[in-house]
Amino acid sequence: MSNVVVRPKAASRAETGRRRHPLAGIAGAAVLGFARFLTAVRGIWRGSEPVDTQRIYFANHASHGDFVLVWAVLPPRLRARTRPVAGAEYWLKSAVRRFVGRDVFSAVLIERDGETRTADPVAQMAEARDGGASLIPFPEGTRNMTDDPLLPFKSGIFHLANARPGVELVPVWIDNLNRVMPKGEFVPLPLICTVTFGAPLRLAAGEGKQDFLARAQAALLALSPKAGAQ
Repeated sequence: MSNVVVRPKAASRAETGRRRHPLAGIAGAAVLGFARFLTAVRGIWRGSEPVDTQRIYFANHASHGDFVLVWAVLPPRLRARTRPVAGAEYWLKSAVRRFVGRDVFSAVLIERDGETRTADPVAQMAEARDGGASLIPFPEGTRNMTDDPLLPFKSGIFHLANARPGVELVPVWIDNLNRVMPKGEFVPLPLICTVTFGAPLRLAAGEGKQDFLARAQAALLALSPKAGAQ
């Protein structure tokens, strides 16, 4: 089957909230430059290419800076319409974080507490995708502070794939960022990082939630340098 390239429509300000603040563009360039200087981050495309297809880039999660590195290695044309999915309680905690999350990155801010949330996270992601955006979600749901390579996946990406059949989901492995910004440290430690993009996945007809999540998790783990060394 040929690879059909879908060119998403340009998202309006109402759809993305991007660039509301006049300093957002300058701040975004500064964050991008700092991330590249600190980590010498490089993108590795293994099984996929940086084409203009609307995608869900699902990644492992070890630091609040994870989505910055994924965003940094995307080509500018893709970066401009790719939105991270992040925890609202963290990114709305202060004026600076609100500015970075909302204005600089136009993040889709998800309330993670199921008992108090006021919006459906899957509906929020589907709306952002319908507005023309690619997304960077973290299916572990929270930062992995354990010795396990991944935490169990939450069901959000399955429900998103089920709500938008045919969506292309690309596994993305971020390596070494948890050592750049270790827990409890205020000053980042310079260290080379890589962001590896794998082959796209799609929800198969009739595929159940657990089977899909297991397949997605296996695809992500296969990109880990430790997996390659085995």
